[in-house]
Amino acid sequence: MNISTPDLVRAQVSTRLDEAQHCRQGRRLARVISTGRRAEQVAQQARLAIARTL
Repeated sequence: MNISTPDLVRAQVSTRLDEAQHCRQGRRLARVISTGRRAEQVAQQARLAIARTL
């Protein structure tokens, strides 16, 4: 079985595109987690500020 150069290039490009997509999904998940943590921190600060005023 002989793999031609265009087939090999096509397979490599496909592999790289798949890797890039997984990387983007990981970054997106990290950003969502980070945003959620920030929201929790802001909510906690708001609760503390309200508690201080009472």
